[in-house]
Amino acid sequence: MKKLLSMALILVMAASFVGCAAKETTTADVKMGRVEAAPHGTKSFAVAVAAVSGDKIIGASIDEYQFVSAEAYQGVPNSEALAEGEFGTNYKDPAVVLASKTTNSEAYSKNMTDKAGSTVSYDKNIDAIEAYVVGKTVAELEKTLAENDATQMLDAVSGATLVDTKGYVTALVEAAKAAK
Repeated sequence: MKKLLSMALILVMAASFVGCAAKETTTADVKMGRVEAAPHGTKSFAVAVAAVSGDKIIGASIDEYQFVSAEAYQGVPNSEALAEGEFGTNYKDPAVVLASKTTNSEAYSKNMTDKAGSTVSYDKNIDAIEAYVVGKTVAELEKTLAENDATQMLDAVSGATLVDTKGYVTALVEAAKAAK
């Protein structure tokens, strides 16, 4: 819900900034794209959303979902619905839930720190990646992705330290390309 509200706010702010230009942008000029992707390998998936006006990305949002301990993480809605036929009963292991990494940023960030020594929280990494793509065109981003390997993308995206930063940027580019 926070991401949807953030996206709406970004769109309103972007429309007002673009409105200061010579050509007035209307909501009809803004197109939305959404894709499901696997920017972090085979243990999770992400939903990437991009708002595009003309050839520029004016808003971006990405959230990643993974099966994790029900004890340490808040599952997606209806994870606790355990009556016959309800969502929660479909989990292979009742001690595990499907969870948003953004919603559970504090717990997931602790995991990143414990396992890889991360010093930047998950949500701050995602914020940096989203901010990086805003204001750029798909062509600019595709050129950057083509010219940089995964390690080099860490230098390209200021503030992001996720080893799969390139995968997250790629997912947002695909969302922008899907905009209708």
